[in-house]
Amino acid sequence: MNGVAMSSGQEFKYIVRLFGQDTDGRYKAAYALAMVKGIGYNTAKGILLKAGLDPNKRLGNFTDAEIKKVVALVSSKRIEGLPVWMYNRRSDYESGTDLHLVTSDLLFYAREDIEREKKVKSWRGIRHSLGLKVRGQRTRTTGRTGGTVGVRRSKQGQQQQQQSK
Repeated sequence: MNGVAMSSGQEFKYIVRLFGQDTDGRYKAAYALAMVKGIGYNTAKGILLKAGLDPNKRLGNFTDAEIKKVVALVSSKRIEGLPVWMYNRRSDYESGTDLHLVTSDLLFYAREDIEREKKVKSWRGIRHSLGLKVRGQRTRTTGRTGGTVGVRRSKQGQQQQQQSK
């Protein structure tokens, strides 16, 4: 069975639904949880340890109650006991608290931040609205869009060049 050990009395789940997306149950829990947008490996390991679960256990071996425990812990946006530096949204603009966002919430907050920057016409907002690089990268040679632009030679110029050779 592809090297996946079965626990006694419980059926192995090959696909586990986490935060609205299907996750492979054959992966170890920490790696499977890290597949969710907004959760990295170290954060996943911290979440599982705070929930009292083994991060090396396969996700498919978890009971429904254990999966609900993990989902409830992450859905609260504040994971008690997790160091603040592990959160992906420190000192939120509106509430001022530290949050950990996942999936569509993370995308929504990022888009909202960009729109706020555009609205106040900050430097970053202007760069976003113009579609230019925002974080100080060089733009002289990289990040060019559109077709290549070069010097176009006329037929007379080509003929003169061949005659001079």
